Amino acid sequence: VQLQASGGGLVQAGGSLRLSCALSGFRLVDYGIAWFRQAPGKEREGISYIRSSGITYYADSVKGRFTISRDNAKNTVYLQMNSLKPEDTAIYYCARGRPITSAWTTSNLYAYWGQGTQVTVSS
Repeated sequence: VQLQASGGGLVQAGGSLRLSCALSGFRLVDYGIAWFRQAPGKEREGISYIRSSGITYYADSVKGRFTISRDNAKNTVYLQMNSLKPEDTAIYYCARGRPITSAWTTSNLYAYWGQGTQVTVSS
């Protein structure tokens, strides 16, 4: 099982980035995939989750600005990030899990993680 996150970079406030999480060793349709982020000195934060059914969830901090999606044929999950703010600066991770709905932001419910990709938003 492997998850490979990519697409991070440096962007000005108000800009956009699209992160990708390429998956191998399992079928995307069988698992949910979440995006977490961790800023320096802060706890890891769950920001979005897509279930195997396709149902999506968002943290309030990104709702309306970020969109999670998936391409089953490519076994890849995306995170489209628009209207980026300096406070979005963090390392972004994708993770595989099957948490219950109310616990999707709980990081220790995810067994497999990608290596992270840095997103830096300048003001």
